[in-house]
Amino acid sequence: MSSTQAESVIRNIIREIAQSCLSRGQSLSETLIAFMVKAVVLDPRNHFNVDRTLTKQDLCVDRLLDQSSPTLHTIKMQVYFDTNYTSRREFLEMQQKVLQSRLLSLSREITDCRAKTREDLQSLYGRIVSYVMQRSNLGSATDISAVRETTAALQSVFPQSQLATFMSLLKQDKEKQLTQLSLIVSGIRLFNKDSNKGGEGIQNLPAILNEAVPAAVADIESELAGAQRLAWQYTALMEQISEQDTGRPEHPVHPDLLKQALYNTRQHEAFLKFILADIILCAKEVTRLQSDLVTRMMLLRETVHTNTTVPTSQVFPLFTAVATLWAGLEGEMLLLSMLTNVVPGLRAFLSAQSLLSPEQLELLLHGLQVPTDTDRSSVTAEERIVESEMRSCEWCFPESTTNFEHVPLQYKGFCGFTLVKKNGLLLPGNPNIGVLKHKEKYYAFSSKSAAYEFASKADEFTAAVVELAKRTPELIQLLQLHQEFASVTPYSEMQSGQKLLVKAISKSDSSTQTEIHPLETNIVKSYEWNEWELRRKAIKLANLRNKVTRSMQTDLSHMRRHNSTQTFLPKDAGSQTKRDGESNVPKPQVYLCGLRGGTSADTHMTKVDLTRAVDE
Repeated sequence: MSSTQAESVIRNIIREIAQSCLSRGQSLSETLIAFMVKAVVLDPRNHFNVDRTLTKQDLCVDRLLDQSSPTLHTIKMQVYFDTNYTSRREFLEMQQKVLQSRLLSLSREITDCRAKTREDLQSLYGRIVSYVMQRSNLGSATDISAVRETTAALQSVFPQSQLATFMSLLKQDKEKQLTQLSLIVSGIRLFNKDSNKGGEGIQNLPAILNEAVPAAVADIESELAGAQRLAWQYTALMEQISEQDTGRPEHPVHPDLLKQALYNTRQHEAFLKFILADIILCAKEVTRLQSDLVTRMMLLRETVHTNTTVPTSQVFPLFTAVATLWAGLEGEMLLLSMLTNVVPGLRAFLSAQSLLSPEQLELLLHGLQVPTDTDRSSVTAEERIVESEMRSCEWCFPESTTNFEHVPLQYKGFCGFTLVKKNGLLLPGNPNIGVLKHKEKYYAFSSKSAAYEFASKADEFTAAVVELAKRTPELIQLLQLHQEFASVTPYSEMQSGQKLLVKAISKSDSSTQTEIHPLETNIVKSYEWNEWELRRKAIKLANLRNKVTRSMQTDLSHMRRHNSTQTFLPKDAGSQTKRDGESNVPKPQVYLCGLRGGTSADTHMTKVDLTRAVDE
């Protein structure tokens, strides 16, 4: 079955379960149903096999509709937290995306406008004012005084006479200028509010945060204290049950329900701690932003009030910084609102309070000491691991490990040995005893003896914890065991003797591809990455006319193939100088006299040498 077909089958199963639950009057989310389906598959007690036809028992409708089950409430709490909680970085990024999407249509109208008449230019300027107000979120667009103040601030930095220049810019440059104008105008309005000269419709955000943050911290700390108190009480009850004989039922509630209630309150406690840590970080960030805002306002006040004319290059960055800090405060306000809204939703799934009434719980705890997590740590404070007794294991201690308090402990710091040996009892570990490092994972324990026994059979105990989590699916989220359940192999694809759980692949080959030249102007036309292409270019550039190609034929290569070579024949060469030079010798001249005869009958010839001398 391909992955696409498998996804289609899973969707059909989830849809059928949702319809069955809806027919019984319960509307459940697909995320919750998918989680419960995975729990049914993982639980070995169900003997689930994908090759056989599904039955109504496999569809886990009854488990989803069991309102008295603490396990179901814990899973609902986990699903609710995953779907409603967002980390700080992701939430702020999401807010920026929401703001950009909300302004996208208005920004497109401004950047694509081709106004020609005066009415069109005025309409364009009005859109810019609306854009600035919506982006800054300083006042309502229906408030006339806020609109007038924004328009006046915008005209002081961007008069209508500059619209022609604005329209001649590129689309990207227009968007940048709109963002810059929004920051500057927001800074001007905030400065006017600080100077009591304007700021209509702007809330006193620092004062609101100064009241909201401490109130949120106090409320969550109070609720966290109640959740911890309940967790300590259920832990004491579970310890008492584990020490007693199981054949003597002395409790009105089944021990399995008490254990599920313990998981429920421990999960509630973990989520509250998570939210409280985010709110404390939010409080620190609010303090920093307010301090920077006061400093910037003082510097801006000194710059503006001491000078009659202030250059824009000096004051505009200050306005921009003030607006950026104010936007940061708005983001912290939204983040605080999101965190505080998650807390009541978590409280709705806290079924541990309704399992036993306060009177029943007090009666069961009569004469029983209920130690806190701090008390348990103080009891084992004097115990320390002796490395010489377990030389085969690697241990970490507070005095020898850097950033010991930030070491990521497995099982969220709970003792894995107690979890296995006492049938799922959650006892917090004491890292000061010593932290075991096994296969790049760190484990804390509730006592020295528990650490020694776990270290002697670490692989067996970790596998037992995984098997326990398959029977109680809420432990996967509570103990952060997602990596152990990253992949599940169906029965039809398993080898003989192989278990349902397959170890997750923690390493894989991956590759990324980026755009080399985002800008056309950065492309180097002469660049060549291929080595052989560079060699071909080098051969072309070589002066082959001055080279000689030789070939030879041997007895081994005779009659094997034809070889041919091509050479450049030598060419006639000549040179020319700046002037001609020559040398000349006297020409020989000889005169013969008397050849014509004379008066006498005999002829007498005389030879006369008329050649000039060379040295003349």
